[in-house]
Amino acid sequence: MLEHKLFKGKTLAILSGGGDTPAINSSIESVRNRASMLGYKVYGIRQGWKGLLGDGDIIDLTRQPYNGLYGGTALRSSRTNPFPSKKNPEDRIPQILQNLKRYKIDVLVTIGGDDTNGAAKRLYEQEGIPVIGFPKTIDNDLRTKTWHTFGETTVDAVVCPGFPTAAKRIAEFASILKTTAESHSRIMVMEVMGRDAGWLTGAGIFGGGTLSLVPEIEMNKERKDFFLERVKEAYLSNPKKTLIIPVSEGVRWYDDLTGKTDVVFASTEQDEYGHARLGGVSGIISSEISNKLKIDARAQVTGYYPRGGTCSEYDRRLTQTLADKVVDLLLREEYGQMPTLNKLCKYTDLEEFNCSSIDMGAIGNRSLPMEYFDANTFTFTPAYNDFLSKIIGHPCTPEFNYDFPIVVPEM
Repeated sequence: MLEHKLFKGKTLAILSGGGDTPAINSSIESVRNRASMLGYKVYGIRQGWKGLLGDGDIIDLTRQPYNGLYGGTALRSSRTNPFPSKKNPEDRIPQILQNLKRYKIDVLVTIGGDDTNGAAKRLYEQEGIPVIGFPKTIDNDLRTKTWHTFGETTVDAVVCPGFPTAAKRIAEFASILKTTAESHSRIMVMEVMGRDAGWLTGAGIFGGGTLSLVPEIEMNKERKDFFLERVKEAYLSNPKKTLIIPVSEGVRWYDDLTGKTDVVFASTEQDEYGHARLGGVSGIISSEISNKLKIDARAQVTGYYPRGGTCSEYDRRLTQTLADKVVDLLLREEYGQMPTLNKLCKYTDLEEFNCSSIDMGAIGNRSLPMEYFDANTFTFTPAYNDFLSKIIGHPCTPEFNYDFPIVVPEM
């Protein structure tokens, strides 16, 4: 009975901030279900930190149906920063504290990346607000201290909810591009989300991609020229005269006109965390391939495709497993922590005993380890292939194998 539950009379609230992923609703549902079993009343805060400003925007999730398979977040999201920033110098912490008190919220679970959970950590440290972070990003660049053993090498890897589904979509996207590229003997430069890290870009290799570019490797003049030579060699050696080249949106590319190496911005307007919107590097790279190598090349931006749609099975079970760890943190009243998967494992091994938690102050960003990418060949390594195969399975790149005889006219 409810009256015998440990946290009867307590309220836990959940918010989601930053970019959406296919796994946020699953995270919300998983945390809600477990918190309810402990006796908490569970609220949802809409539009991230924005929902704790003004009069507040709060809904009751306690005994409501919730579809965790549906992608995105029913709580909606925003990039609101509760702390003063260059774009908004107002200190909105007093409003946050007032609404936490007004709605009698005892514990706050924040689903987000480094920005959202970083703000939560500051609230915990400065104001003593009990918070638990929950990881979320398709970029997979949020440090989770997930150890991946490959042969005799142990890699400090990352597994964040949202990434497994997005990686599967990117692999599928590349395999679809492959057939049209083959039909026209064309190079397709496929642009993938990833401001600072190339984790997601590597998934394009599982769909037929070959050479790749990631933000971790700056493409100065010398490296750009070297890359273009590699593209030419790879294209000419391919019997079907085609290439799929996945590139991260955050690649820093050398501009012949300005002599500078920088990212390409779709918009220079910054959000409240100081991020401008990236986009368009694939168009520049494909144009240079066409102009300098005289090979037909086109750009294709994957855009928001990997962020939407239904939550995958791996993501579903991952969010449930991490929510089990949230229960442990709630019972121990260990706030200021974020649950993580501490051992890279396949779907069947996603269990709470393979989880741990890290201090939210130690989250930060985690770039793609160089054990996963060969900067000299612009290719992802066998270690990365092993990493991703544990999450989305082995590469599946259908082939139309043919060796049609050439017809020679009769004399």
